[in-house]
Amino acid sequence: MRIGRPVAPAALLLGAALLAAGCAGTPAPKHADAKSTPNGGATATAAPDAAAGPLTPSDLQGRWWTWASSSPSGSNPVEDRDGSMCAQGQKDGGVWFLAGTFGERAKRTCAVPANRRLAFPLVNLMSDQAGCSEFMAPAKGTATLDGKPLRTERYDATPVRVTAEEGNPLTDGGGTFRTHACGLWVQTEPLKPGNHTLEIRGSSGRFAVSVDYTLKVPAAGAATNHDAV
Repeated sequence: MRIGRPVAPAALLLGAALLAAGCAGTPAPKHADAKSTPNGGATATAAPDAAAGPLTPSDLQGRWWTWASSSPSGSNPVEDRDGSMCAQGQKDGGVWFLAGTFGERAKRTCAVPANRRLAFPLVNLMSDQAGCSEFMAPAKGTATLDGKPLRTERYDATPVRVTAEEGNPLTDGGGTFRTHACGLWVQTEPLKPGNHTLEIRGSSGRFAVSVDYTLKVPAAGAATNHDAV
């Protein structure tokens, strides 16, 4: 994940995100996956049902950045090395978000509820339009689920609204701000019960993300060992 510097992590390539503080009063972001922040405009709406289908580029990125910046350093899923923080902040009813890293390699094992779509970036950034254009020009990546390639969507600079909590490792402060976000993204249908392997690879220039997930999905109606926190 990475953070840029125009207006408000993160290029979190499922790793990477780029953030930059943009509007007046917007918290300044740090360098994580890839993050940057300009002024934008979409806001997250009520939590969707998995049956509603994929999220729009603006809604998806705004929700993901809000999720990624909702947990403090030390318990943030972007910093997670083994999957123990996968359930942190997962309050978006129909979607289960996955995170990348700040450029490190990670291997995670996560329990994922049944009937929840997955959504994650290969590389992403919050920044202004110019920052996104520069970041996306060399951006590339792949994701494979159980050995089969997943469809990747490219989102250029898209207006978003993000709400960050104090103490998170993606921004230098809390609050709600508008900016732009961009990246390479994947959204999947809910996974079938059982164990699944997900490999995420992404890069933009010298920034690279590599995350291997083991995803454990219980049978529908079965209890999981976590609740959204």
